[in-house]
Amino acid sequence: MTKSEGDLDPLWQDLDWAIGQILIMGWDGTEVTPQIRNLIENHHLGSVILTAKNLKSAEQTASLVQELQTIAHQAGHPQPLLIAVDQENGGVNSLFDEDYICQFPSAMGIAATGSIELAYNVAKATATEVSAVGVNLILGPVLDVLTNARHQPLGVRATGDDPQEASQFCIAVINGFKDAGVATCGKHFPSYGNLDFLGSSLDMPIITQTLEELSLSALVPFRNAISAGRLDAMFVGGCGIQNAGMNVMHACLSDQVVDDLLRNELGFKGVAISECLEMQSLIQEYGVKGGTVMAVEAGNDLVLLCRAHDVQLEAISGLKLGIENGIISKERIHTSVKRVLRLKSACTSWQKALNPPGLSLLSKIHSSHHALSRMAYDQSIAVVRDRENLLPLSQSLLQGEELLLLTPLVKPLPASAATKSMLEKAAAKASSIHERWVHQERGAIMSGESVFRELGRSIARIRNGKLLHTSYTANGLRPVHENLINRASAIIIVTADANRNLYQTGFTKHVAMMCHMLRSTGQKKSLIVVAVSSPYDFAMDKSIGTYVCTFDFTETAMASLVRALYGEIVPQGSMPGTMRKSKKVSKTRQQWLVENYDRERDGAALAELLATLARSSAPSLPYAAATAQSFELRAPAVDEAHFVVRNSSTGTLYGFVATYATGGIGAIGALFVDPAKRNVSIGRSLHRRAMRALLQRPGVQKLQLGFSFPGVFPGVPLDLDTDDASVAGAGGGGGAGAGPGSGSGGIKSWFDNVGWDTQFPRRLTNMAIEDLASWTAPEGLLPSIQRANVSFDLIHGPDNAESVLAHVGAHAGPEVAELYRFALQETNTSGVVRAKSGAAAAAAADGALLGTVIICTAASRLSTYLPALRGHGAEDVGGILAPVVPASPQATLVLQGLAFMGVRQNKAHKSAKSVLSWVLDEEHEPLEAMGFEVQQTFDEITNSPDNWSDLN
Repeated sequence: MTKSEGDLDPLWQDLDWAIGQILIMGWDGTEVTPQIRNLIENHHLGSVILTAKNLKSAEQTASLVQELQTIAHQAGHPQPLLIAVDQENGGVNSLFDEDYICQFPSAMGIAATGSIELAYNVAKATATEVSAVGVNLILGPVLDVLTNARHQPLGVRATGDDPQEASQFCIAVINGFKDAGVATCGKHFPSYGNLDFLGSSLDMPIITQTLEELSLSALVPFRNAISAGRLDAMFVGGCGIQNAGMNVMHACLSDQVVDDLLRNELGFKGVAISECLEMQSLIQEYGVKGGTVMAVEAGNDLVLLCRAHDVQLEAISGLKLGIENGIISKERIHTSVKRVLRLKSACTSWQKALNPPGLSLLSKIHSSHHALSRMAYDQSIAVVRDRENLLPLSQSLLQGEELLLLTPLVKPLPASAATKSMLEKAAAKASSIHERWVHQERGAIMSGESVFRELGRSIARIRNGKLLHTSYTANGLRPVHENLINRASAIIIVTADANRNLYQTGFTKHVAMMCHMLRSTGQKKSLIVVAVSSPYDFAMDKSIGTYVCTFDFTETAMASLVRALYGEIVPQGSMPGTMRKSKKVSKTRQQWLVENYDRERDGAALAELLATLARSSAPSLPYAAATAQSFELRAPAVDEAHFVVRNSSTGTLYGFVATYATGGIGAIGALFVDPAKRNVSIGRSLHRRAMRALLQRPGVQKLQLGFSFPGVFPGVPLDLDTDDASVAGAGGGGGAGAGPGSGSGGIKSWFDNVGWDTQFPRRLTNMAIEDLASWTAPEGLLPSIQRANVSFDLIHGPDNAESVLAHVGAHAGPEVAELYRFALQETNTSGVVRAKSGAAAAAAADGALLGTVIICTAASRLSTYLPALRGHGAEDVGGILAPVVPASPQATLVLQGLAFMGVRQNKAHKSAKSVLSWVLDEEHEPLEAMGFEVQQTFDEITNSPDNWSDLN
């Protein structure tokens, strides 16, 4: 790896080695060829992409990857190869092995379950399986938002059309991949979710939205995934961009897209990977040499060339020529090499690369993963409409009545036992720009005809062989179809992306009209339409009375469909994104039973809810560090009551709210809802119960969002780019007004809707010095303090606390006074630094104070109630808490002096990091000048109880 962040190993000064590290290449074939060996040995290729054409089975894949890594090791590569695959699940997998590798639902299928937890578990299982055969980079998740959902080729590969929902599910997937030890790569930047295939003068689709429009929708999941901090790489698409502010022919070749938008505006610091440069339009426009140089110049760190060896060699020579011509600098190459090496260090090592666990691990986990697969598919099946109560068929169709199954002929997708032989003979050439664009050569799972044949067999087995099954094509409704419809009492029509295969729409409507006419004559003609890919085929067509969605047509999905049709399972899935939200909003607002929180009964469930939220949230939010104990202070001066919405049968918590009252203040200190249960008024129910409890407490004169001690949420989090429900943050949990807005705006609008006036908040900031060992005081700080005649001392215990508590009581809220009181009780792990004027200090030990701050060590119990103090792993975090500095000419200098004393104490206790919590309003600016960095920002909101007189 690098000797240091800025110092590369001398090996990488050899440009042949350096160029090899910024290329990712593949080949066709299931064995190592002389060509790929040549690239690794002689051109020092550092990354390999494997597709369905390379992979026959788990055992063969593990052997192939091990051989590739051995070649690299013997050729003197300092670090292992990156081995990348597309393993998105649903219809896009590179590796399929029914004995060892499990099939899971598509991204949209997982979103249809509504379960963030399931998204994490499926992602972790997927990554664990591919990691076992030596893969260390998954090209996923798909971060695209289907802005024009009905006509986009990505289809079910994307989560849906709601940017915030896509963010939550994609962050959970990223966390699942990472927790299994596999690197992640978001795609397809800046978006494949609203491509225009008709208005393009290029041989490729284009983005016509402006950057402002993209920022409001398409870029939201990319921005949120980047801010979550665990995204290793970004796949930059090859589409064109034509709008008022940008005219780009290929996004991945444009520095406006890669360097300006991705890195500078969105702050991405990982590896940028280009779209495959073997695109015909690119070759015709620039040639491979020119295109490769442009890709690197634009800011890509890995340039993808999928399979053609002559093209790959041309790309290498193009990069060398670009350096010789002075177009690309050595520094530019080395910048990318550093990023790639950093990624490799995070996801692989020679010990890991040369010894993949293979079948020994896969055989152990297959049973549990198979059960997870079945559960995921069962939960994803969505009955969008069943107006005539045709489901289950076991109740609406007699055993002696005929059932007709009509299925389309769809193109085979590679990477399954059923289609391997077809693929090996010859891959069908793409017949349209749509098919070229979705890269079906990298896709996976089951030819349509084979799957539907098995679907028919499964239904026939349930009906003792009584099933009529035939296919339909673009030739429309034929006499054979009419005869079978006349015979059948019930008809099931399967569609697969009917909006892009319009013959399916026409055929289905023709059959629906025929059934309607026959029913008018008294005949029984039940019609069920099943969309096995995009759910948008007939989502809005109310003439289809019974409409079911499966979100992919893998064999596993079809098995779950049969169980749903015949009542073995109760379908729980729903339409993703905005259609799910609109359906929920259209319902009468539900009132949930709210119960008192019981530590013994609910503690474990609350811990699980926090873990679920942590997996779907940005790391800057406190869910991962908070525990069930973080909300229970149990202090005599603080009256606290907490409430839950729970499933009384399973014990699962759907939502939690914490309330506190002290010194005339009644506060909501936290309010959060299970991501899978948002938008159904759980947040509203919890909020209403919490407000009633606060208003019923005697002496409450002010109501507050956020609480400083416990300080899980000191206020509404401002650095919140996903629609999390937490407070405060109840936004997404309430279901009325949290909407698709990002940042705290959506959260604040939710609180506006339930009665809060959020116009005049108080800003609270948590700050930190991440590397305390290397920190030094700014030049001139100590002399300035000495000239100002300010002195500092450190006290422990309650004996010397009278002046401190009087000072805090006069200049801060009652909860801050309680925080100081708690700290002073901890004589071994906490203390208070006092700032005094020189004259006051000389006159009396308890003279007038200029300011105070709490100092604590990593062993302090304060970290239970202030998650910002919890470090990662074994990291020791020192705390500098709640500086109370009243306004004065010296206030800024006093604040800096208190912070300096705190840092000095933290360093003396060998802390690795200093956290400065509860910095008011603009006071963070002089602290930033000292080297503190902002970690989280909150808005504390206070209102009068009169706003809720109707709840009294």
